[in-house]
This record gives sequence, structure tokens and C-alpha cells, in this order.
Amino acid sequence: MSTDHVHQPIPAPTPSRPARAVWVAVAMTALIGPFFLLREHWGHVAGYWPYLLLLACPVMHLFHGGHGHRDSGAGRDTNRDA
Repeated sequence: MSTDHVHQPIPAPTPSRPARAVWVAVAMTALIGPFFLLREHWGHVAGYWPYLLLLACPVMHLFHGGHGHRDSGAGRDTNRDA
């Protein structure tokens, strides 16, 4: 009895055309919906811009606070032997 057999790789399923059309429709709705919502309610939203800008600063620091900070002496190459 032989146990030698070859397994063929199963190709990954590709999304069908209707499934892709649904995703495109969802993306278009996600872009067009807020446009019309802002267009109709711009008078209400425009008053909040200064507060949103001030809120953006601490939010930015929450997500990017650890990048680019180094110890002041860690990155320096001092040539003390010369």
C-alpha cells in the first residue's frame, strides 16, 4: 500500500462581480452621503471648526506621540578618542 500522494493547492476564491459591485456601491454611498449632509447643515458645522482644530492637536499626539522622540545624547556620535 502506497501513501505517496500529491496535494494540489486550492486557489483562493476571487470575489464575484456582484460582490464587488456591492462594495463599490457602499464606498460611493460612504463618500456621497456625508457630502450632502454637510451641504445641508453647513451653518451648524461651521461654528465647530475652531473647536475641532483644537481637539485635533491632543488626538494627534495620542496616535503619534511616541514617534521621533529620542534621548538627547543617544543619537550623537562624539569623537572623544581624537
